[in-house]
Amino acid sequence: MKRLLIITTAVFIFMGSEAKNKEKTTLGAGCFWCVEAVYDQLKGVESVVSGYSGGHDKTPTYNEVCTGSTGHAEVCQITYDPDVISFGEILAVFWSVHNPTTLNRQGADVGTQYRSAIFYHNEEQKRIAQEQIKLIGDQKLYPDPIVTEVVTFDKFYPAEDYHQEYFANNPNQSYCRMVVGPKVEKFQKLFKDKLKK
Repeated sequence: MKRLLIITTAVFIFMGSEAKNKEKTTLGAGCFWCVEAVYDQLKGVESVVSGYSGGHDKTPTYNEVCTGSTGHAEVCQITYDPDVISFGEILAVFWSVHNPTTLNRQGADVGTQYRSAIFYHNEEQKRIAQEQIKLIGDQKLYPDPIVTEVVTFDKFYPAEDYHQEYFANNPNQSYCRMVVGPKVEKFQKLFKDKLKK
């Protein structure tokens, strides 16, 4: 918990100013159910859509992505208001709710589809992501190096309808109880001043 608070404090120095219109970012941090459930609650976030990015198949399905054969990562595309929340703050949450040092793995979820990835939409997002990675590495906030990919956003494919708002609609499903729920609780404690009312 202490390490996460340090990360949160450290990366906020890169909040910076952003354009006044709505912005998007696309993030992979393991299972998209977890990522969506967290960012849905963050002040300044207007929408979160679960889906797939970073692969070669033009019509990816969940079953295909789960095999690792399409090259896609499970991601969430986040639309946010930069007048309320900066990209730096978006990433502060990102670093705190998954392990960016495990290659192609988050907990028991293993495969390239669960890789840690930032699909940046502009050069400013790329700069901030790279600076935060350097800062976290320099301060040795994790015992192992960060393996998060920082790559240009290309295409986003929304996941099937039943994946959208999955945690909100299925809070008692076993994976939600054992994995998603605890991540959401940790996020709520760390970022209680950033939660939507």
